[in-house]
Amino acid sequence: MRPSKRPLDEMRPVSLQRGVAKHAEGSCLVKFGDTHVLVTASLQEQAPPFLRGSGKGWVTAEYGMLPRATHERTRREAAQGKQSGRTLEIQRLIGRSLRAVVDLTAIGERQIVLDCDVLQADGGTRTASITGGFVALSQCLEFMQRTGLITRAAVRDHVAAVSCGISRGQPVLDLDYDEDSTAETDANFVLTGSGGLVEVQGTAEGTPFTERQFAELLSLARKGVAELVTLQKEALA
Repeated sequence: MRPSKRPLDEMRPVSLQRGVAKHAEGSCLVKFGDTHVLVTASLQEQAPPFLRGSGKGWVTAEYGMLPRATHERTRREAAQGKQSGRTLEIQRLIGRSLRAVVDLTAIGERQIVLDCDVLQADGGTRTASITGGFVALSQCLEFMQRTGLITRAAVRDHVAAVSCGISRGQPVLDLDYDEDSTAETDANFVLTGSGGLVEVQGTAEGTPFTERQFAELLSLARKGVAELVTLQKEALA
C-alpha cells in the first residue's frame, strides 16, 4: 500500500484554475495534491537578441520556491545572489517542454515568459509547473489572437508532465514527497497530447531498473498525462 493509500496507477487530486492573476496575459493555479504552483504568462514585445531579425518568437520560463513552500524556511535565491543548479535545470526543462508544442514563427518576434512560483511543495513541482504552464501559455496565446497580435493559432498540441517511480518494488504514478524521498527509481515524463515524448528524466537511486520496468513506468505516465490533458481542455474550454 502506498503511503497515500492510492492505487498504484492513481494520480493525486489535480486542479487547474485559469485566470487567477489579474494583470498577466495568462495564468494558472495548478494543484497536484499538496503541491501548489502559481504560473503566470507575460507577453514581451521583443524577442531575445539571438532571434532578432529571424521572424521567430520565444517561450521561456523562470522557476522558484517561496521560502515556506517546504517544512523549513529556505532563503530566497535572490538574497543569495544566484540561482541553484536545480532551479536552472527545472526552468530550462519547463521552457523546452512548452516550446515543443508552440509554433514560434506564429507569434512573431516576441517573447512569452512563464513564471512558476511554488507556493507549497509535496513532490512533483516541475511536472505541475509544466502542466499548469501550458494552461497559462495557452491563455496568453488566446489573448494575442483575440487582440490581433497574431493571426493564426500557435499551439500545435497539448503538453503535460507527470512523475513515475518504483517504490517498494512497485511501479507507481505521480509520486508525492513521501514516495519520492525513498523511491528506488524516480522518473519524470513530459508527453504531448498525441502521445509524443518530449523529455524523459529517470534515475535509479540504488538498484538499476530494467527495460521492462521502464516500459511499465512509461505506460503509467501515458495514463497520467491523458488525464492531465483532459483537465487542461476543461480549464481552457
